[in-house]
Amino acid sequence: MAAKLKKGDKVVVLAGKDKGKQGEITSVNPSANKAVVDGVNIAIRHTKQSQASQGGRIAKAMPIDLSNLAIVDKNGKPTRVGFRMEGDQKVRYAKTTGDVI
Repeated sequence: MAAKLKKGDKVVVLAGKDKGKQGEITSVNPSANKAVVDGVNIAIRHTKQSQASQGGRIAKAMPIDLSNLAIVDKNGKPTRVGFRMEGDQKVRYAKTTGDVI
């Protein structure tokens, strides 16, 4: 199945502790059905000091389920993603506006 959400898409969180927050997808894991979004689902990780980095409490964005994310259209509203054929190419489009994403 084609991916509705991809790396670089601007999304809004629909459910959970970060409901309403917006961010950009930095990575997607389709097999686990999860994505990492900048500034969303932040957790504190305690890391040991090494030669490369200072140790301590590091804030890290954790994966969030794809079902809790919706892509943001040109109006800044969450929308669903659809697929259609334009010529011989399959493209993603916003269901609310009909614009190609």
